[in-house]
Amino acid sequence: MYELGPEFDNRTLEPGTNLLISGPALSGKRRLAFEALAHGGNNGDGCVIVTTRDSADRVRTDFESLLTDPEQTQLGIVDCVTKHQGRSGTDSETVKYTSSPVDMTGIGIKFSEFIEEFYTGRDIKRNRVVVDSLSTLLMYSDLQTVFRFLHVLTSRIEDADAIGIHVLESTAHDAETLNTLKQLFDGIVTIEEDRSLSMQLPGTA
Repeated sequence: MYELGPEFDNRTLEPGTNLLISGPALSGKRRLAFEALAHGGNNGDGCVIVTTRDSADRVRTDFESLLTDPEQTQLGIVDCVTKHQGRSGTDSETVKYTSSPVDMTGIGIKFSEFIEEFYTGRDIKRNRVVVDSLSTLLMYSDLQTVFRFLHVLTSRIEDADAIGIHVLESTAHDAETLNTLKQLFDGIVTIEEDRSLSMQLPGTA
């Protein structure tokens, strides 16, 4: 089981679970996702972040501020932003770059490389994944394309016995889009404007 930590009332998720965190802009969605990621990272879990909103440098800074010992945490970042902004980026042990948020094939490949490296190369059998944000993917591609990509991505997370935490800005999309995407997830955490949480997690009433 994967513990989510105090921000989630210490709830747990089965390996292979994909969770959606949905809420309005500036409601603390990414912070909440990073808290769950850091809770695992501080206990030896591998951490993979797919960022479509901010560069790897910004994401690393924000995430590492939540870690007890950043040097010891196994972190991999798939950066979909830096090259899209016209800046150069060379793949390293901790960061892999795609051309843009449109390049979902590239995102899937780089993500799979990290999971394979962690699971097989480093013998890390427990891994946590954050995707921030699905809303950016939907800015550049249609719903059907994003749905197909997420179907593949969530299946890979399930196959690896990892957990996936996916961030979505609820107010940026219509009800049809939200309802379509929600089908892909095992649980949903909704953040209200006052930052209160409602959680629909698998295995709980």
